[in-house]
Amino acid sequence: MNLKPYRPLAEVVLLSLLAFVLHVLLLPFFVKDISSFEHSITFLYSFFTVCSLLIVLTLVRISLKKKDSVGHTFMLLTCIKMVLAYVLLHPILNSARADIKIEKINFFLIFALFLTIETTVAIRMLNKLN
Repeated sequence: MNLKPYRPLAEVVLLSLLAFVLHVLLLPFFVKDISSFEHSITFLYSFFTVCSLLIVLTLVRISLKKKDSVGHTFMLLTCIKMVLAYVLLHPILNSARADIKIEKINFFLIFALFLTIETTVAIRMLNKLN
């Protein structure tokens, strides 16, 4: 069995772990108390890592069978992930806490990081297909 097409999955895991470690190390410099966050950093990274792995796995499978559908599949899966992320973000947006700004920034940074990782992987896959 050829595992080379599944290399992007390993890249997503590696980049996720690296980003998580850096985030956990740097966050105490900017936030005094993260225990009041609606969602823990570990939960957010786990959620977005699983979503990214599912998206990339689906793209790999699609690229092996229907090369013309990779871009459309990526857009559809990204939209679904955005809806799920909004469901997680909704309690944060409705919170009346005074220190909510840091939590919002934190959430959007993690979301943007994983969107960048997925987009980069999808672009590389599309370039290899041509």
